[in-house]
Amino acid sequence: MAEFESVAVASPPNRRLAWLGVLLIVVGFLGHFFAARAIGTYIYYRDHIFGFFLILLVTGSIIAGLGWRFWKGRKDITLLIIGVVQALIGIVIYIERFHIA
Repeated sequence: MAEFESVAVASPPNRRLAWLGVLLIVVGFLGHFFAARAIGTYIYYRDHIFGFFLILLVTGSIIAGLGWRFWKGRKDITLLIIGVVQALIGIVIYIERFHIA
């Protein structure tokens, strides 16, 4: 009998990781929203919300492409990584609002 080669078996998607990713995306959105709210006008709301979705589109596309290549079938990991990136950017945007001159 031929020996079987070891094959990496992907574990099934974890719903908790997916929900954590969604929660982190919301945290990123709230960082943009509260930064715009602190500044105060409609233009800042528009720009911050547009910026959030633009960043989500760009980073999401890059991370989804990497996920398709390296961890195929693990959409929960992809969503978690997108959420972490969005939360970090949202928190930085919120903190940077204090540096507006």
